[in-house]
Amino acid sequence: MADSDSTTEKRGGRQLSVLLRLVRLVRPYRARFYLASVFLLLGSIVSLAYPQVARYAIDLGMKKGDTDAFNNVLTYLFIIFAMHAVFVWFRHYIMSWLGIRAVADLRSLVFDRIMLLPVSWFHDRRSGELVGRLAADVAVIEEVIGSQLSMAVRNVVQLVGGVTLLLVVDWKLTMVMLAIIPPFTVAAVFFGGKLRKRSKAVQDRLAEASGRVQEAIAAIDTVQAFGRERDEAKAYRDDVELAFESGLRLVKWRASFMSAVSVLTYAALAVILTIGGRSVIAGTLTAGELTAFLIYTGMVATAFATIASLYGSLSRAAGATERLYDVVDQVPEIRDSEEPVDLPDGQGAVHFRDVSFHYASRPDDPVLRGVDIVLDAGQVVALVGPSGAGKTTIASLLPRFYDAQEGAVTLEGVDVRKLRLRELRAAIAVVAQEPVLFSGSIRDNIAYSNPELSAELVEKAAKDANADAFIRGFPEGYDTLVGERGVKLSGGQKQRIAIARAIVADPRVLILDEATSNLDSESEAAVQQALSKLMKGRTTLVIAHRLSTVRDADRICVVENGEISAQGSHHELMTSSETYRRLVEHQLIEAA
Repeated sequence: MADSDSTTEKRGGRQLSVLLRLVRLVRPYRARFYLASVFLLLGSIVSLAYPQVARYAIDLGMKKGDTDAFNNVLTYLFIIFAMHAVFVWFRHYIMSWLGIRAVADLRSLVFDRIMLLPVSWFHDRRSGELVGRLAADVAVIEEVIGSQLSMAVRNVVQLVGGVTLLLVVDWKLTMVMLAIIPPFTVAAVFFGGKLRKRSKAVQDRLAEASGRVQEAIAAIDTVQAFGRERDEAKAYRDDVELAFESGLRLVKWRASFMSAVSVLTYAALAVILTIGGRSVIAGTLTAGELTAFLIYTGMVATAFATIASLYGSLSRAAGATERLYDVVDQVPEIRDSEEPVDLPDGQGAVHFRDVSFHYASRPDDPVLRGVDIVLDAGQVVALVGPSGAGKTTIASLLPRFYDAQEGAVTLEGVDVRKLRLRELRAAIAVVAQEPVLFSGSIRDNIAYSNPELSAELVEKAAKDANADAFIRGFPEGYDTLVGERGVKLSGGQKQRIAIARAIVADPRVLILDEATSNLDSESEAAVQQALSKLMKGRTTLVIAHRLSTVRDADRICVVENGEISAQGSHHELMTSSETYRRLVEHQLIEAA
């Protein structure tokens, strides 16, 4: 029992915390919130007048046969309708505006934080999960702020006002109503929540089936290559059948629920009508008062149901808000120093000084140990070694995608951890093995680091990257859309656009991460020529598997088991390093 109370208390505290955070989202627009609250209260008060107008219409107009009084009551009724419509419109518009505005702010807040989080944070999470948080979770919060919250306040006013007026009409009948309607309403909301959970289970089944469809379509060439079309289709049919069976069980539960609600609703009405009708016959209650009583009863029941269902909405909002603020509350491990230092002038001198590193998820498994590499300004240094030796990790420490646990990485003699991230990364450009292009135009991708770049400079960068000729071969030239991740371009074309993008960035230091390893000989020659132009006058760190990429480097570093086992020129290492010689013989021989 104590555990149950503790759980309830924690849940209540969690929801209070959620409400406070939601209130903070609205706080900058509190003037609008107060105005919406005024219209909400006015609309609720006016709606409480409906039953009284109905009462007068029956008692004064119909029962007494007073046509003038009846017409006057109808006139007042239409005036009240018009007033209520105006109040509802303003309340709905302002509260919806607040919901949309708060959600827009929250989306920006979450995405701003996501953009500041280190690369390692993303390795532990699926991109679909993050997109879901910005879509589904935010939609839940929008519903609470823009709709549920105002409905709750409105129904609290109607509940208090309705019960008060019911007591004025007939307190004994009110006690009967309170003994029947609220418990029944709360029970109905409770079981409605159970139905929502079952409905979610059905949706989860359908989501699994949809996931299979998405995966099969995305890999259709692999599916067909292995002759698995029928198997995938059968697996999908099985998932759909499971969803059908779950949906059928839900339909049975929902039909039973609706039937029970219908019976109990009419039974409750019958009880109130029986008692109220006897009072009308006895003369202690007028027909108009009974009508008003029934309308107020409907209002009170609706208010009870709405307020009770708000608990479920708050629970969903609590979960959604927690998931979003899990991101917002993240403190980036990689961030600017509290006392940042300006990046000195220079040509890109880099020093990895006795660097040791391990990933946070594997503290007992060091990736780098005592790495010491010097890159003088304008020098080309290549990293070679077996897969998993730590080459890419070394390169990732320079732009601070990760921070070393021991030692230091310096740029122009300054520890990169003391430099402003924006300034540090502006001085470095990366051309990766699989360059990522955005789904816009070729022009947009080349000018990514400087969207205001002139067309002339974009085209000059493309010429320097040996990309201008194939770009002009497209019907739309530089305005050609490349598709998601550049799917409309070949590997060599993507690489040359990535090189043009790096040229535009005009970095001091260039990192080439196996930039030609996936290209055919013709594409490699074109890319290599572009890289030679890009590397000219820049400090370059090259990670490569092909000898053609590294044999002309000023120095080659052999990385083994997270350590630098040898350094020197190609010819020196061929005689002094067995590992390097083996790599040339077994992995780099094609380009020797």
